[in-house]
Amino acid sequence: MTEKELAQKSVAYRKSILKYIVGAQAGHTGGSLSCIDILNVLYNCVLNVDPGNFTSPDRDRYIQSKGHCVEALFVVLADKGFFPYSDLETMCRYKSHYIGHPTRKVKGIEQNTGALGHGLPISVGTALAAKMDAKKYRVFTLLGDGELPEGSNWEAALCAAHYKLDNLCAIIDYNKLQISGRTADVCNTDPIDRKFESFGWEVRHVDGHNIKELKETFDALPFAQGKPSLIVAHTVKGKGVSYMENGLKWHHGVPGKEQYAFAIEELDRVMAAL
Repeated sequence: MTEKELAQKSVAYRKSILKYIVGAQAGHTGGSLSCIDILNVLYNCVLNVDPGNFTSPDRDRYIQSKGHCVEALFVVLADKGFFPYSDLETMCRYKSHYIGHPTRKVKGIEQNTGALGHGLPISVGTALAAKMDAKKYRVFTLLGDGELPEGSNWEAALCAAHYKLDNLCAIIDYNKLQISGRTADVCNTDPIDRKFESFGWEVRHVDGHNIKELKETFDALPFAQGKPSLIVAHTVKGKGVSYMENGLKWHHGVPGKEQYAFAIEELDRVMAAL
């Protein structure tokens, strides 16, 4: 898939995220928009996983630790054929499995997540199992920067380095905002790269909205033999919709009718320019 085609997918994904959040009248809009380029590259260029091999013990694993931004994951899984897009019309409705966090009742979801700080520990255990079973699959997990103060992350980071899990890649959606304010003000974890490096990880920074940079960074994995890899993806909360970008209110905000129409028009102009 070309970079242009991937860029077009990102625009289409953003439109779908907004469509289903508006339809459900619920969702984590800003964070879903900030991480969608990462998921786009992962599922369309990196991960060895699809509906046909999802039960194979040799598939790659993707675990979304920032589970509250499940809308981004849902639209990518639908695009990859795990379930029809029409299923998402039931999102957040009575008896629907398409709820506000990942659940294994949805095809393509590896683990139930959403309790912050759980995704990295689960991923460490999964990567360690691959080493013990002499399997070649890789494990990827997406963390929100707002969940990093959870102590379980640092226990997991310590264990990942101790067991030399170079089959593990963690990505931080580093948009610098969380539900209650700027991450630097709520509980500062900077310098995040030096902290992980001190635990024994190899770290790279990337523009989390630059398709070319993301592809090149994932292609370079593992960054060092015998070390887990961390990608600090610098992103913008609400990316792609001008009035949402860097806006704290859009952590859990749902656009109204006119706001939705404006956002779709804006994204259509971006698509036309591609």
